Amino acid sequence: MHHPPRYPRNLSGHGATPPAANWPGGARVAVSLVLNFEEGGENCLLHGDAQSEAFLSDIAGAQPWPGQRHWNMESIYDYGARAGFWRLHRLLGRHPVTVFGVATALARAPEQVAAMQAAEWEIASHGLKWIEHKDMPEDQERDQIARAIALHADVTGARPRGWYTGRCSVNTLRLTAETGAFDWVSDAYDDDLPYWIEAGARDQLVIPYTLECNDMRFATAPGWVTGGDFGQYLIDTYDLLHAEGGRMMSVGLHCRLAGRPGKAAGLMRFLDHVTARGGAWFATRGQIAAHWAAQHPHQRRERPTQMDRDSFIARFGGIFEHSPWIAERAWEQELGPAHDSTTGLHSALARIFRTASRDARLGVLRAHPDLAGKLAQARRLTAESTAEQASAGLDALTDSERQTFQRLNTAYVDKHGFPFIIAVRDHDKPGILAAMQARLANDTDTEFATACAQVERIAALRLKDMLP
Repeated sequence: MHHPPRYPRNLSGHGATPPAANWPGGARVAVSLVLNFEEGGENCLLHGDAQSEAFLSDIAGAQPWPGQRHWNMESIYDYGARAGFWRLHRLLGRHPVTVFGVATALARAPEQVAAMQAAEWEIASHGLKWIEHKDMPEDQERDQIARAIALHADVTGARPRGWYTGRCSVNTLRLTAETGAFDWVSDAYDDDLPYWIEAGARDQLVIPYTLECNDMRFATAPGWVTGGDFGQYLIDTYDLLHAEGGRMMSVGLHCRLAGRPGKAAGLMRFLDHVTARGGAWFATRGQIAAHWAAQHPHQRRERPTQMDRDSFIARFGGIFEHSPWIAERAWEQELGPAHDSTTGLHSALARIFRTASRDARLGVLRAHPDLAGKLAQARRLTAESTAEQASAGLDALTDSERQTFQRLNTAYVDKHGFPFIIAVRDHDKPGILAAMQARLANDTDTEFATACAQVERIAALRLKDMLP
């Protein structure tokens, strides 16, 4: 049978309890200062592009000029390389910094590259050119990535170990991961901590970046108006992450934006605040990647949503007692990474059960064995039911206790038409007997709903033994 479509977006992430970051020195927040070096790599007829640049400048509402150079735009970008870079180099020199370097821009800036290296900054790749990739065919983007790596190595003397395209396509994260060239990639904005993805045989660490703790908002609406706006937002972000602890904060900077004096003043206030407050581990993204890989190496596991139909049914067909049809139908649903956990897969299975006909659900109820009944004595229960009944001591009853259970079971079935069902692992033996006596008095509709809820609870407990 053809594998149904799977939803690729991961909306679960680290969940309610993220892994302990254990940053060096007991730091509360890992702070990654990122300097984007794009000047000389942007859209420009001189670079073989069909139009001028229009993105992230102080020209409000800029539009591309097809077939023309835009002198003002070029001049603003030139400021970043000529003056802004050096201001930020002086300001950030005492901190570890990761440079997102566009390969063609780096090639046109030998003095700035030498200064980055003298400061021992990490120089990661920011792509071959600072252009849009959303419409780029996959083969062309793969070629651009390879060319960027090669040019980066020519210019800096070493291949880049990290990557961020920025103006990326839906394929970028996968294509960069598949190269096997990078310790980390950053074309994601979806978490406050690093995480792993699996790209074919490659386990790739992702270090999410930011578009909000980012000076680019000086060039967008709504955005920063003053350096103080920018600085205060960074300070507020740091203070909340400091209070939470075990988080990461990226700060995005551009030579032509934060390199302007009024904007740089806000960055200075933030750095002064963090120094005074304490609790920060300033680190390059490479250092953060090495720490995370050592603390939390990736471990592959069997993921339900990646199983073929037969494997899925064989594994989860018994979660609802003797009712593999629930797993069969669940496999055909839209499933994704969120369903690879106990809670997620239980949701997918329970949805099938809840929307089934009353007769079908009654069949599931009737598939359950009597508690401490004849099947248990004859050792004909499923392995799951055997373990569950044993957990409450129902496998070791006195003759008197067994007679009581059987009398109540018989009366319950006679009245309601299905066996008494309870998640025995939630109860002890006296509690189960008390529940049987109390529920025997209920009307059948109430008991049907109660029994169905208990079936779902049993399924959840069974899944908990199998999945994270």
